[in-house]
Amino acid sequence: MDDVGPQTHHSRKREQGRKEDEPFRAPTSERFEAVIQSISDGVMTVDRAWRITCFNRAAERITGFRRADVMGRHCYDVLHSDLCMEACPLQNTVETGQPISGLVVYITDINGRRVPVSISTALFRDKEGRLKGGAETFRDLRETEALRRKVEENYTFHDIISCNPDVRRLLELLPVVAESESTVLLMGETGTGKELFARAIHDLSHRKEGPFIAVNCASFPDTLVESELFGYERGAFTGADRAKPGRFARAQGGTLFLDEVGNLPLPTQAKLLRVLQDKTYEPLGGTEKLETDARIVAATNSDLSAMVEEGSFRRDLFYRINVIELDLPPLRERLEDILPLIRHFIRDLAAIHEKRVEGVSPEAQRVLMAHDYPGNVRELQNIIEHGFVLTEGRLIDVADLPAWLVKGGADAPPAETLEDCQKRVILGALQRNDWNRQEAARELGIHKSTLFRRIRRLGLQLPESQGSTSGS
Repeated sequence: MDDVGPQTHHSRKREQGRKEDEPFRAPTSERFEAVIQSISDGVMTVDRAWRITCFNRAAERITGFRRADVMGRHCYDVLHSDLCMEACPLQNTVETGQPISGLVVYITDINGRRVPVSISTALFRDKEGRLKGGAETFRDLRETEALRRKVEENYTFHDIISCNPDVRRLLELLPVVAESESTVLLMGETGTGKELFARAIHDLSHRKEGPFIAVNCASFPDTLVESELFGYERGAFTGADRAKPGRFARAQGGTLFLDEVGNLPLPTQAKLLRVLQDKTYEPLGGTEKLETDARIVAATNSDLSAMVEEGSFRRDLFYRINVIELDLPPLRERLEDILPLIRHFIRDLAAIHEKRVEGVSPEAQRVLMAHDYPGNVRELQNIIEHGFVLTEGRLIDVADLPAWLVKGGADAPPAETLEDCQKRVILGALQRNDWNRQEAARELGIHKSTLFRRIRRLGLQLPESQGSTSGS
């Protein structure tokens, strides 16, 4: 087991004598064998030539290979891990002297299926300290992975990811809202996901086969927004050498999403009011009214009530678009969503860039949890993309985060540590579920036993009637 990769080592060994290649077999006993076979994790040991010398029953179950068929074979010919040839964990332990614990990798079973496992490593040495072999234990994560996916499916609704009870209540309303034809007003800060909610309403409605047309009313100058919405006829203005349909025409039979509706100029507000009242409009330069059946979903990050009072938004239009109002909470009020969102963004980025990143380090988590996110979910997504691109490891670390964020995190109150955030999130989940730990664990997306361990580790005091380990 030289300081080379296992494949290179194997090539060299074929050119050397067989004496050093003889497998190292540590003294065994019936008791030692019984212990190895009773372990629920897979256990595999190898000699200095990377040949398998031990393969327990759990390893057989996880990989599908029989012990008799793998003994003496090279480990990389059996496991086919995604790290075997380039970054073998056991080789890393040989080179650094540091054991690895809990590294998540994929191995390939006998049927060619990829199996997620958590790997730990250790070395064997003789009495003189000479290296004789190594051991890898691997825990089957398929059940854990399936549970995580099932939980995250419960937190995902038409690309909206949340375990926050306020957001979940909004999601429960969406099917009912979608079935109606009423105009919807989505209220929320920039980046809270208003367009995702609008798309969900469209996808849940009978209009789902029709177009979903989105327009940001703040992205056009006042002189162009009217023609963008209603279209124009040929010759309506200099340069209009042909007619162009507007967003209302394109949204026929579907949904028109008017984002930042508070930015519409007053003349355009009057025309929009007419559309909502009689379902007709006139293109710029046109003489005939056109009908529309597009459903309107509007959104704003402005206080429209205040704008009505100051005269910058029409009162009658406000009442017309505010038939059903949904208020989206900012990310700083739903901190329990930060880690699920981070995992979601990392998985999406990994699929796009074909780069293996598994998460964020505990130190980076602390910085991310301490930030107040004025840009909300969109800001978090940009931060994670920044870290994903820069990281050279499996975890996004503090050094990979934007410098302005790290500086802000360093200035954050020391009381807002990751542990404090965990306490607050866990206590909040318990309180919302009347201290029922099974339900709280389900809301948090973790196993009940994991919740028990975290309660003990964090020293949380629960009400005696519901807080005992015998209760749920």
